[in-house]
Amino acid sequence: MTKILIGIDTGVNTGFAVAADRGNGGELEQVGSLSITQAMEKVKELIEQWGISNVCLYIEDARKRTWFTGGREKSQGVGSVKRDAQIWEDWCKEQGFKFLMVHPAANATKKKATDFKRMTGWVGRTNEHARDAAMLVFKRFAKF
Repeated sequence: MTKILIGIDTGVNTGFAVAADRGNGGELEQVGSLSITQAMEKVKELIEQWGISNVCLYIEDARKRTWFTGGREKSQGVGSVKRDAQIWEDWCKEQGFKFLMVHPAANATKKKATDFKRMTGWVGRTNEHARDAAMLVFKRFAKF
């Protein structure tokens, strides 16, 4: 049975990726970025389509990140992303969705577009947030 894996890179530009695991690891089917509310609506649509037991969200948990560089503006941005991670966690619990909060160090992030294309075979246009979300689910085996 196909399992649907949804990768979420939290932030103002929410990275959103969908991969299907048909027993050989997650193959990318969608990679992009949305607003947080658009991403939540898309999650609901996918769960309605595939069933709650066949979908799991993999959400990058910026609250677990203890390192960053930059000045005051950067630290305020980090606070915003940490707040978004909390919002996603609370929302998933309230909805009864399966999810996993992923430590940023456990994800292969910050891939350049050329490297991402070579690694994944994804030829569509992406931004950094979309690529980070995709790396949360690419070739991941569904174990839920």
